Amino acid sequence: MVSQPIHKTALVTGGNKGIGYAICQGLLNAGFDVFLAARDADQGRMAVESLSAESLSAEGKPARLIVLDVADDESIKAAASSVAQIAGSLNVLVNNAGIYPDGGVDILTVPREVLTQAMNTNAFSPLRMTQAFLPFLEKADSPKVINISSGNGQLEGISANVPSYSLSKLALNGATILLADSLRPKGIAVYAMCPGWVKTDMGGASAPRSPEEGADTAVWLATAAGMAESGNFFRDRTQQPY
Repeated sequence: MVSQPIHKTALVTGGNKGIGYAICQGLLNAGFDVFLAARDADQGRMAVESLSAESLSAEGKPARLIVLDVADDESIKAAASSVAQIAGSLNVLVNNAGIYPDGGVDILTVPREVLTQAMNTNAFSPLRMTQAFLPFLEKADSPKVINISSGNGQLEGISANVPSYSLSKLALNGATILLADSLRPKGIAVYAMCPGWVKTDMGGASAPRSPEEGADTAVWLATAAGMAESGNFFRDRTQQPY
């Protein structure tokens, strides 16, 4: 009897551009069924069409669009319902969507609303996404959660010049540790990683890295890392201190 290939599924938030788009690209190339999650439906459709054209030309699979605002619990619930109608399990959840709202402020001037917005999107949303998609992760083989963090979230990298971003990524790293400890008995691995300074809308044109270089460690974690690496922080496929 010829065994059938096992299809692995992945969901990438903020997948319509930049690092998220490159992660979707890498996972499609690795043979995953990819849910590209985007807040804006039109931008998401354009990204899916572009990815699918590249994938199909390489005899791969098309990506699927999930409209999702990670800062809205009702949107997260609707996205989980959409995934449930298509796939019974989720092998990889990549919490990539994030914001950088610190223009013109520092730790002495940043207003509460900017801190709240950054924490809600960059730290609390990945946690809520993991909670919402936990039933799908529990049904998958070797499930993983990958949180896209930053060197600004490391204790040695926090900066008073990017206060809300630094504090939100520091909180995300803490959530990664807590989730890894809590999900280890379920066989679910959780990682945080820094993509580096990447040419994106957030990183700007002066950044030295391409989106593909920024995405590389996330794709490596999705395809090659295991439980031994769970709970740790990575950059360039190498464990780094929190």
